[in-house]
Amino acid sequence: MTSPRIVIAGGSGFIGSALAREFSAAGRSVVVLTRSPRQRTDGVVEAAWDGATVGPWGALLEGAAAVINLAGKSINCPHTPANLREITTSRVNSVNAIAAAMAGVRTPPQVWLQAAAVGIYGDTGAVAGDERAPVGGDELAGICRQWEAAVAAAAVGVPRKATLRIGVVLGRGGGALPVLARMTRWFLGGSAGSGRQYVSWVHLADLVSMFRMVVEDERLAGGFNAVAPQAVTNAQLMRELRRVLHRPWSPPAPAWAVRLGAQLMGTEGSLALMSQRCLPARFQAAGFPFRFAELAPALEDLLRP
Repeated sequence: MTSPRIVIAGGSGFIGSALAREFSAAGRSVVVLTRSPRQRTDGVVEAAWDGATVGPWGALLEGAAAVINLAGKSINCPHTPANLREITTSRVNSVNAIAAAMAGVRTPPQVWLQAAAVGIYGDTGAVAGDERAPVGGDELAGICRQWEAAVAAAAVGVPRKATLRIGVVLGRGGGALPVLARMTRWFLGGSAGSGRQYVSWVHLADLVSMFRMVVEDERLAGGFNAVAPQAVTNAQLMRELRRVLHRPWSPPAPAWAVRLGAQLMGTEGSLALMSQRCLPARFQAAGFPFRFAELAPALEDLLRP
């Protein structure tokens, strides 16, 4: 009988918390690896790890149904050389730590799900691409290549590896949406730059279901674009936000203002100006049932009372 245990590394954040709730509700035992473990009352167990070295947590991988790795420093920070190095090392080190822990167990997990990012494709402009699209040449794409290469190089006995290239996740508890919604409510809901850059987005509920589908379907392995089928332009995204939040038209913010505002907010302006138009071809081929394939219903679900 397959173990019900799901181990989620870096699982105390926005996406990890949603995954823990989903798998726990489905009757799985869930273990979250985190730097600051705490006692919980919802049945989820938290165990200490530092994201870089093997510790007692490694024994929890023995015979597990799945290990899901979400660990790594957020890209939502100024992209200074020091921060870019930390983004890279935090991701690669977490992969290497999990690989080393797997080498120390007799029965590795049945599947290793690795979070990745659509940033691997770089700036795609208006060109729509699926999982076969070429990788980009910018710094973030280079980080994503190193991240995925570390997973591919891990010589472990896990029967399946899957990499989910995640887009902009829309949810109530974190990510970009609360910030964008707050700006829109303050009548600052104009497009960023030209507004023509594409945003590959996914509703958190669909993303969680994607992870669950890969865990449960033994046919699924390799790379997947974890995005909704309909990417939208930044102008379309902001227009829908204004509609749902009952705000009037707002003037666009020029690129220089976006970069300056991002600097004042402690983030990176290029994240709002880059265009990424990605297609979830492999999930569609597998028959994934999108609950939110279009942006308007997704925003209404998340923002309407």
